[in-house]
Parts: sequence; structure tokens; C-alpha cells
Amino acid sequence: MEKSTLYLIAVLALIAVAILYIESTKPQIPSASAQSNAQQNPAASGAGAASQQNPSDAFSPYPKAPELTGITGYINAPSNLTLASLRGKVVLMDFWTYSCINCIRAIPFVESWHEKYAKDGLVVIGVHTPEFDFEKNYSNVQAAVEKFGIKYPVVLDSDYATWGAYQNNYWPHDYLIDANGRVRFDHIGEGGYDETESEIVQLLTEARHSQVDMNSTKPSSTEPSFLQPLTPEIYLGNSFRRAPLGNVQPLFEGQALNATIPASLEQSVPYLEGSWINKKDAMELAGEKGAVELIYSAKNANIVAGSPKGSTLRVFLDGKPVSCDDSGADSCTVNMQRLYSLTNQPSYGTHRLRFEIEGSGFGLFTFTFG
Repeated sequence: MEKSTLYLIAVLALIAVAILYIESTKPQIPSASAQSNAQQNPAASGAGAASQQNPSDAFSPYPKAPELTGITGYINAPSNLTLASLRGKVVLMDFWTYSCINCIRAIPFVESWHEKYAKDGLVVIGVHTPEFDFEKNYSNVQAAVEKFGIKYPVVLDSDYATWGAYQNNYWPHDYLIDANGRVRFDHIGEGGYDETESEIVQLLTEARHSQVDMNSTKPSSTEPSFLQPLTPEIYLGNSFRRAPLGNVQPLFEGQALNATIPASLEQSVPYLEGSWINKKDAMELAGEKGAVELIYSAKNANIVAGSPKGSTLRVFLDGKPVSCDDSGADSCTVNMQRLYSLTNQPSYGTHRLRFEIEGSGFGLFTFTFG
């Protein structure tokens, strides 16, 4: 036999072995009953890009979900909670922080998914990654979890380890992980709740190999209108400030400042009155009395603030005293570092807000609007 013929036989043999190997790695064809079940089930028969691939395939295009890492505390959860221990479940990872207004408004929807679909195999994990140092405090987070009525597991990602593993940059940010541990869907920010819930139901159906029906029950919370021109979030701390204050120009951290408020204000720029100290993440009232004024466009105005000794706020809108929305009374007391609602109007508009403070040590971190 000629040498060329031997080479040809050897090449053909190698090709045959390669074909057998490739065929052996393919997923098994589902049984007739499984095919029938998939045809009866729109979520499992190609109604959406996520279900058009076999996620258990080694060559799945969906990335593996990074494990929880660097967790510093657990609430409503065992200290050995891992994604690996939840394999076979559908997991919703919700990155949030307790002073974030966008996160607070989204919580009722996330909690409703936990209540409606936990029995079907959904596990919600709130990954609390702090924006400010005070949000690293376990007691503060625990108090927020109780205040917001969160029943699902919450883990504290105080050092941004899990945040970094997901290369996340936003609050809130939801990642939906299938029963095989792959990220199949994500959503940034508020809104899109129907789409997210549809994806949850689709992956639960896929994991259970039987239809999971959408539960039409909705939380009582209403979504804000994002079509209105809102004043953007305003940071006041030295390390967070993105724009100058209206009537003082702090140059360095720890600088003491005295200020008076002019008659005319520039919109979306905060103005201070009294003696203040420029801190890393807040402006802190040094004297016993002070005030802040701001012209804003929104329906409601909130502040993230705190006062270790307790401070009292009186709120004025367009020159008239109004009740403080956080307390429903003529004034509200600021103590714990958290979000406080100052005013909530029935419709969107532009207003001049003023609040007067009694009690030194009051720290103002941000304004947020909705």
C-alpha cells in the first residue's frame, strides 16, 4: 500500500474520532413528553431570546454568575449563604443601598416578587452596597430592612467585593440568574417591572419543566413619571460634590464657613445659612441654627441627612410653612442617617424650598427628587 494511501486512511480515522467526540458532547435530545411540554409552554418554546439557547450547554453564551464574596453581614439569611448552595433555584440579585430613593421606590416590587414566587423556586437576595460610610453600619441596615418590610435575604457588601465581581456601577441593579447559575437578564434603575417579572416567570418555568403563571397582583406603590424635567440629585460633601454651592465655595475638607442666603437664587443650586463645616461626605451645621434653600423642579423633595444629637427641621415651600412629609407634622426630627422626605406635592412643579434647622451636628449629604 502506498504511503499516500496510508496517510489518507489516518486522516479519515482522525476525522471520524473527532465527529464521535463532538456528538458525545451535545446535549441529549429531550423526550417526546418534554418536547410536548415545551410546545405547550411559550416561555420554554422560544418566546424570548433567553429561552432560545440551552443554558446547561457548556458552550452557553450566558456568563456564569460570580459568587457572593466579601460579605460582611447577613440579615434574614444564614451566614453560609452562597449562590452555589442555591443551584437549581432562580435567583434575583438586587444591588441596593438604604438611602437611595430609586432603591426605596423599587423595594415594594422586589418584595412582591419574593412573596409571589418563592414557592415556585425564586430566591431574592438584596446585596446592600453602601454609597456612604454610614451605610456600612449593620444596625443602620437592619433598621432599614425592618422599616421597609423586607423579608427576603439581605447581605452586606460593605467593601464592594461582590459589586466589583459583577462590575456593577448602579443602584438599583437587578441580575436574574437561572437554575444553572448563569446570568440571563439584568435591569438598571427603577421601572421595567413587568419585563423583569416576565423574565422571572420564564426562568422559573424553565427550571421546573412546568408552567409557572404570572401573578397579576401588584404592590400599591406607584411609579414616578420619568418624562417630567426633574432636578438631578445634588451631593453636598467634599468628596461627592459635582457642582459648587450657591453662596459658599469650600476649598478643602474640614473648612469652616459662614454664609447668608441672597434674595435671588439660581435653580438646582443649594444655598446655606449659618455656620457650617465642609466634611468628606456632607456639609455639617456647626452652630445651633442654620437653614438651606433650593429652587427645584419635581413632585417631591428628599434629603439624606443625619444628626447624632438630634436636630429639628421646619419646612417652607414658596415662602409658606408646610408640614414635614417625613413626620406629617409641623416639624420633623432628624437623627439616624437616612433619607427624609421633606415635601410631596400632588403634581410636578418648580418650587423654592427652605428648611430651618435647630441643633448642631446636622449633616446634609444629598438632595434627591421624584
